[in-house]
Amino acid sequence: MIVVRHGESTFNVKRIVQGHHDESLLTATGEAQASQVGKFLQGIDIDTVYCSPLKRAARTAALITETLEQGHTPQPTDLLKEISLPLWEAMSFADIEAQYPEEYRAWRYQPNEFKMALLQADGETQDFYPVRTIWQQAAQFWQELLNQHRGQTVLVVAHSAINRALVGTAIGLGPQALNRLYQANCGISVLNFPGAWGEPAQLESMNITSHTGASLPALRRGFKGPRLLLVRHGETEWNRESRFQGQIDIPLNDNGRAQATQAREFLKEIPIDGSVSSSMMRPKETAEIILQPHADVSLEVTDGLWEISHGQWEGKFEHEIEAGFPGMLEDWQTKPETVQMPDGENLQDVWMRAVKAWDEIVAQYNQHEMPQTVLVVAHDAINKAILCHVTGLGPDAFWRFKQGNGAVSVIDYPDGTGSEPMLSAANITAHLSGSLFDTTAAGAL
Repeated sequence: MIVVRHGESTFNVKRIVQGHHDESLLTATGEAQASQVGKFLQGIDIDTVYCSPLKRAARTAALITETLEQGHTPQPTDLLKEISLPLWEAMSFADIEAQYPEEYRAWRYQPNEFKMALLQADGETQDFYPVRTIWQQAAQFWQELLNQHRGQTVLVVAHSAINRALVGTAIGLGPQALNRLYQANCGISVLNFPGAWGEPAQLESMNITSHTGASLPALRRGFKGPRLLLVRHGETEWNRESRFQGQIDIPLNDNGRAQATQAREFLKEIPIDGSVSSSMMRPKETAEIILQPHADVSLEVTDGLWEISHGQWEGKFEHEIEAGFPGMLEDWQTKPETVQMPDGENLQDVWMRAVKAWDEIVAQYNQHEMPQTVLVVAHDAINKAILCHVTGLGPDAFWRFKQGNGAVSVIDYPDGTGSEPMLSAANITAHLSGSLFDTTAAGAL
């Protein structure tokens, strides 16, 4: 499932709430962004296209499909309409914050509890919960879509809040997570569903914006805390072979160094204020390559970001593990939170040290007057643990995030340490192959 937010709109520029209000149109920039999405998606075999019927999304979908030249006619559905905010629509955010301070604060910090008192025909008021409602709407859309399009590739063009709800419901997040996810204008996300609705999807990537000319999603207005660029190390020969590495200190191979170089070029124009890496060879060398244009940035290393210890599995292939530890590999692939690696770690061990190291990095770079951008380079399991942590998921959700070699994710702290983090982008790999999809080595950690 390829999920796209509409291009920049007139209301976006004026910082006016849109919701179901349908007077907002694409700007010239928004139209160009939509065409850029179409060009980026060329060559992908898309089976069908769905869109919100609201003008800004419908126009984006039309421009994308015109550029694709596959003959698709976008199918509008009310299930992709933006969140309904009846008391706020067509108002500026500044006026809303002034006139509805309590509700605005709930919208920002307790979206699951955010409500509006709507006047009914009988003169009574009834509480309406917009975020809960959009989550239910997203779940209904997925249920209907998956029943009709199993095994197909579907393009979905909609809006900020509904797209966050689509991602959230797919990977098991509730409405309290609305503001932990970000969707930029014409940002692209990819979700892989294993089967029918009810089985959690894998978030292959989220909020790719490089096709619009912005390597990373722009910082939100009023940003106060650090931005962390979380990168997985480049490929090793054992990644290529699908051999379990764990804490065996395998170096990058030539392709891994090339991936690190591609990540360097991708991030070259991004100001970097600090850098932390796992002290193992493969992430350390990846970080050193990325930092080559940033000679004034010193690299710190920590054992806290070491890869998971696979114990007796390290150095082995899957067939060898299955032969020596029957049934454990399937448990690792289906219920990883239950697995204790023989003479190694379990995911709770990994969570404790990864989150501790992460929180220390966030705290260290929060002590500055201006927001800091920090490069953090680590490993597959560590990065997945961090992504689960910042979105509010636990070890049982381990496989719901993909992490390719050389991939870049972006985690922001809009209100500084102590505030909820925001996943602004996940597993960006377009700089490695020019493709929307992650084509890096798959297999053992």
